[in-house]
Amino acid sequence: MMKILFVSLGCDKNLVDSEVMLGLLAKKGYRFTDDEAEADIIIVNTCCFIGDAKEESIDTILGMSEYKKEGQLKALIVTGCLAERYQKEIMEEIPEVDAVLGTASYDRIAEMIEQALNGKQEILCEDMNRLVLSDARRILTTGGHYAHLKIAEGCDKHCTYCIIPSLRGRYRSVPLDRLLKEAEELADQGVKELILVAQETTLYGTDLYGEKSLHKLLKGLCKIKGLRWIRVQYCYPEEIYEELIQTIREEPKICHYLDLPIQHASDRVLRRMGRRTSQEDLRLIIERLRKEIPDICLRTTLISGFPGETEEDHEELLRFVDEMEFDRLGVFAYSQEEDTPAAVMEDQVPEEIKAERREEIMELQQEISFEKAEGMIGEELWCMIEGKVVDEPAYVARTYKDAPEVDGYLFVQTAAELMSGDFVKVRVTGAEEYDLIGEMADEFTE
Repeated sequence: MMKILFVSLGCDKNLVDSEVMLGLLAKKGYRFTDDEAEADIIIVNTCCFIGDAKEESIDTILGMSEYKKEGQLKALIVTGCLAERYQKEIMEEIPEVDAVLGTASYDRIAEMIEQALNGKQEILCEDMNRLVLSDARRILTTGGHYAHLKIAEGCDKHCTYCIIPSLRGRYRSVPLDRLLKEAEELADQGVKELILVAQETTLYGTDLYGEKSLHKLLKGLCKIKGLRWIRVQYCYPEEIYEELIQTIREEPKICHYLDLPIQHASDRVLRRMGRRTSQEDLRLIIERLRKEIPDICLRTTLISGFPGETEEDHEELLRFVDEMEFDRLGVFAYSQEEDTPAAVMEDQVPEEIKAERREEIMELQQEISFEKAEGMIGEELWCMIEGKVVDEPAYVARTYKDAPEVDGYLFVQTAAELMSGDFVKVRVTGAEEYDLIGEMADEFTE
């Protein structure tokens, strides 16, 4: 059977789509390879959320097209957000591409491969408001001990800087029973940590059930045997509600961790961004979360250099970050994306100033993160083992405060034989800027 090389770019939501496609192709009998030179078929699942992501996607497609020119590659297929956004341009500018599948068509990947192998070039971008519901068993690419559960598709927020509603359609929740079934299957495969993702998780269920239902989904997931941690990402602060807070507080499997993408703290900039919060709103929800869940870990993302952002706005954001002391924080320099309202706003900020402001925020956060890490010395925490440190009696682990790929690690010094996915209790003995060092607490494992 022919071998497929699969390249997945972009966010964890895109990764779930990739894993579904891998499952569909495995069901058809295809084999997979990591070697471009061995591949008969290459699929690139693309991202174009910001300029850097778009550039990476284009460079990857061009790089893979060389194998088509050399003759050994029989089909090159492009899927994902870049495919949805630039479907005709990709086919015209890169003739080596055989098929382009949009964001709501990826479940037809096997059909497109067959057509490409028969010499037919095609663009398949169906109604982006179609919700793909596949029963294929996902092939996990995360090591098997954790997995993402995509609970909704699309977004209705229409922030002025964001292209996602134009690429992924309106907000559509996946039915609760399907999610519980998928989660049970993942747990049966050995998944111990489930990470809930969507463009916006807090609105889950509003389109299907007429009310916010994330807390109901969480309660159902908590009943699944085998799951140890359940983590919630991408919670818009203005949509957080009492039943959700109560569920996170009361259910022991739910990590006391929330990702709140606030983007800025200046009311003037927030209005220009089309955000639905004010700085006062943000202060109130952060205060409320920390009061009701004292050990909660709060992560956020910010945008520096948004059009019209003044030095005063930037200083206000710095003060806010300093006062709020987020546990985890990332910053993106504003990316001027065509077909968004922000792209044509006046007072675009020069690239060097965007970068300088981003660096200032990150330097401040580095100090905050180090102080928080030092404050954890002496604590004992349950951690998930991620892997072994090469040639050292130590392992890489994550605490409940650390989401995979985006947050830090805890390095556990022990001679014990451990496996990825094991849970161990660790005493923190040292701290670095973003990472911790620890030792087994009485060599206790579970």
